Amino acid sequence: MTAQTTIAALAAALLVCMRPAVAAEAAREYELKAAFLYNFARFVDWPARGVTTPGVLTLCVLGDSPFGRDLDPIAGKTVGRASLRVRGITIDAASGCQIVFISGSEAPRLERDLARLRGSPVLSVGDSPGFAERGAVINFYLDQAKVRFEINIDAAQRSGLTVSSQLLRLARIVHDRGGAND
Repeated sequence: MTAQTTIAALAAALLVCMRPAVAAEAAREYELKAAFLYNFARFVDWPARGVTTPGVLTLCVLGDSPFGRDLDPIAGKTVGRASLRVRGITIDAASGCQIVFISGSEAPRLERDLARLRGSPVLSVGDSPGFAERGAVINFYLDQAKVRFEINIDAAQRSGLTVSSQLLRLARIVHDRGGAND
């Protein structure tokens, strides 16, 4: 066996061995993000016009869900006086949602999706680079393999949402790209 084929075989073996660890990390990432979503609901207040069904707070996933079954443990939990409901949607069905997680599969339609939600009492959340600066309220990002989040306070204000100071202290604060506050 030549040195080149030995290195190639070793690299392939390492990739095979590392796949379960990478898959476990990705699974753990969305399990953590689901827990964050539940806690975001606890530390954000919606205006009265944002509550479409009294006693229900609806978390919607727009696009292909990266969560698998990770949202199941938070479905039905109580947030204040409301029960948390989880469902998948298209952008046309977002009107009954208080929280919308915009999946990475929506990247080609991101500008359209954010424009449709702009000014509505909806907590828009995602995990795409630059998402918050483009007008979403909260964006997840990884920092040294840890799940972190940033909050666009311009977008929160525009949506009529009140974000708890406790949550703001934990976040990286960002603003709309270019300082626009439309």
